[in-house]
Amino acid sequence: MASRNKCLALGFLAFLWAELCTEGKEEEEQTCRLLGKFDLNGYVDAKNHSLVIGGLFPIHSRTIPANESILEPVSAKCEGFNFRGFRWMKTMIHTIKEINERKDILPNITLGYQIFDTCFTISKSVEAALVFLTGQEENKPNFRNSTGAFLAGIIGAGGSSLSVAASRILGLYYLPQVGYASTCSILSDKYQFPSYLRTIASDKIQSEAMVRLIQHFGWVWIGTIAADDDYGKYGVKLFKENMENANLCIAFSEIIPKVYSYEKMQRAVDAIKTSTARVIVLYASDIDLSPFALEMVYHNITDRTWIASEAWITSALIAKPEYFPYFGGSIGFAIPRTDIPGLKEFLYDVHPSKDPNDVLTIEFWQTAFNCTWPNSNVPYNSDHRVNMTGKEDRLHAMSDTFCTGEEKLEDLKNTYLDVSQLRITNNVKQAVYSMAYALDSLSTCEEGRGPYVPGNTCAYIPDFEPWQLMYYLKTLKFTTHDGRRIEIDENGDVTGYYDILNWQLDDNGNIAFVKVGEYVFTNSMFELVITKNTTIFWNTESSECPHSVCADVCPPGTRRGIRQGEPICCFDCIPCADGYVSQEPGQRKCKQCGEDYLTNAQKSECVLKEVEFLAYDEPLGFTLVILSIFGALAVTAVTVVYVVYRHTPLVNANDRELSFLIQVSLIITLLSSMFFIGKPSDWSCMARHVTLALGFSLCLSCILGKTISLFLAYRISQSKTRLTSMHPVYRKIVVLISVLVETGVCAAYLVLEPPRVYKNMEAQNTKIILECNEGSIEFLCSVFGIDIFLALLCSLTTSVARQLPDNYYEGKCITFGMLVFFMVWICFVPVYLNTKGTFKVAVEIFAILASSYDLLGCIFAPKCFIILLRPKRNTSEIVGERISTLDKGIQLTASSVSSEINNTVASTVLDE
Repeated sequence: MASRNKCLALGFLAFLWAELCTEGKEEEEQTCRLLGKFDLNGYVDAKNHSLVIGGLFPIHSRTIPANESILEPVSAKCEGFNFRGFRWMKTMIHTIKEINERKDILPNITLGYQIFDTCFTISKSVEAALVFLTGQEENKPNFRNSTGAFLAGIIGAGGSSLSVAASRILGLYYLPQVGYASTCSILSDKYQFPSYLRTIASDKIQSEAMVRLIQHFGWVWIGTIAADDDYGKYGVKLFKENMENANLCIAFSEIIPKVYSYEKMQRAVDAIKTSTARVIVLYASDIDLSPFALEMVYHNITDRTWIASEAWITSALIAKPEYFPYFGGSIGFAIPRTDIPGLKEFLYDVHPSKDPNDVLTIEFWQTAFNCTWPNSNVPYNSDHRVNMTGKEDRLHAMSDTFCTGEEKLEDLKNTYLDVSQLRITNNVKQAVYSMAYALDSLSTCEEGRGPYVPGNTCAYIPDFEPWQLMYYLKTLKFTTHDGRRIEIDENGDVTGYYDILNWQLDDNGNIAFVKVGEYVFTNSMFELVITKNTTIFWNTESSECPHSVCADVCPPGTRRGIRQGEPICCFDCIPCADGYVSQEPGQRKCKQCGEDYLTNAQKSECVLKEVEFLAYDEPLGFTLVILSIFGALAVTAVTVVYVVYRHTPLVNANDRELSFLIQVSLIITLLSSMFFIGKPSDWSCMARHVTLALGFSLCLSCILGKTISLFLAYRISQSKTRLTSMHPVYRKIVVLISVLVETGVCAAYLVLEPPRVYKNMEAQNTKIILECNEGSIEFLCSVFGIDIFLALLCSLTTSVARQLPDNYYEGKCITFGMLVFFMVWICFVPVYLNTKGTFKVAVEIFAILASSYDLLGCIFAPKCFIILLRPKRNTSEIVGERISTLDKGIQLTASSVSSEINNTVASTVLDE
């Protein structure tokens, strides 16, 4: 039916201006007449006026469907009286009268009006636009002068689709059109609509404001419902683009059909029911939204928060108490309200008796008071729409009660008389004033200073061209009666200011539009301001701000995992991998922790890893320090003994100075273990290995000097010829050469590739083990390779010298000491390689202490025993002569050689 109606309307428009030409027998001229007229209702006041301003207002909400049996085009009739549109129309008349009474605007020029009812349909808007241009009362079209006065411009129409349709025709003639309620963004395109301007902001600003509001309340999953017209489609299109730019998601997008369709309406209802979105944007006019509101009631859909566009947020058609359970708590944007002086009185000055032919006033009165005006056949409350059951209602309600004319408008409570929410009504006033101010500027032009070329000419009222008036409209700036500044830009738009309203119930049970914020233009940018002290009503079970998300925000410690084929707002929360954290909720990626950090159990923070090293305050570290200090004190005690008894034969035997050097070296090696304890640093890493290597080098080279003496003593004892012993200076040269070589290698080690602190994170993921990186393995092997070489020489020489006579036990003690020394370090290697953490350092320290204690015990303990406990044995005779078998048991160590070869006693005393 809808498509057929469109075809009939288009056919009627095509043939409307067809001419029936007849040729008379006596007359050669052809005469033409119209085949039909448009069925348009409205008001005209053009007599005795210089100019006429046209107006397009939705005084009715729909047209009556055409009779299918009629095949020729017919201009449809209208039904569904719209009190809001009637008030807008009255406001235009009031404003024109106000301008005519003013002396500062258009002096000596009066304005008339020609107003048509668009019935909120495109077809009626097109019909009215054609009538504005040519009229329909004469045989020949009379451009812009059908009322007897020139048409200056048009105010309207009251809807985006209506304005688009009318402007496509009016724009062909560049006839100015100033809109008051059409916000569709496409109307800003001056290529398509060159003569269209408006006093209401474009939907581009409103869609941005909606997204700002959604972001403010933390919503990310939004549904959209739009009217099936230019207003709804372009509004939602801009809204979706802004949502995408803000990384927000659309849960569903459905339309409200202009002509009722059960399938389309049911699709929208099902989307709302099944979606998890609890916040829905409604881009529709109040008239289009009315059937949808009935569907919400029918299906009992509650617990939704609706974001309203400016077209219905303050509409009394929707803001009814019976709708509050379903639409209560709606939050949306409204044009700032104002008061219009004198309008209320003008609205009350209406009565059918003033003009019996005023069918619109009669229908207003009948609809408002539900009565029938006497001697009138004007219908009211008729409804030919298809209801929700799919059947067509054909109601023609004529009340049995006749209107008396004594009914009081003061007793009415309807949209027409409600002046508490004058918002779009004020836009109508400013649209009329825009036209008046532009005409005033045109009329005050001085010849020679005009804007038109050539010659800076002016235009004159009333015979100016439409494009000449458009020049002044496109540069228009004026201040309204309430102090607001109107500036029309190059696109014919004005800057948008919005009040943010919330639907609440007042004490009387009526819906109140409570202002909870505003969207204003400040400091070259728009700003959303929510009033802090105002309580917002939320129509939810908990009465709290709704939670509208596809998936809850991922908590810290997780990241968003995209669901294939779904919007970005729908995701899974995936725990961060080891070593990665997400500190803020809703992060897309987990951030990798630094190498010195590990993640906590929740993967929400990077925690500094526990730094592990052998500390002094640990039991193990403290024990090793005590052993090191004790060993150093023990060596010091031996040194004291040697110093006190330095003139005794036992101390002097086999080079006293080497014994002192051995004691010094043992103190160095014992105390070098202290460098292995505590927090490692670069200097301690360099000191520990170098000190240890030099200490062992000094110790082993001194032992080597002694073992060489013992080796020569053994050779003397075995030789048949007379041999001489090794001079003490040579022994010291051996020590000096060994230490110098070791020192040179260590110096090269420290200069070229020194050890550094190393953070070992491979052994344990949860800890940082501070170790010393040896730097060059080749240098390290060279440093300790010298010590190993010295130890091997000591072992070889003492293994031969152990066969000396019984009173010559020093060689056996050194042999045993070197054997233990090698056993300690041989065992150390596998244990060290298989140990981690602080125990690795402890093993190394233990090896150092064990080998140091070994040398201390094997070399000096027997001598100290004799010096301190067996002083009688510390004589030249016993040290230098052969010892009897009975006394061998008490002389654990002797430092002299006494041997008898071929009945010859060869005595060799190894002195300095």
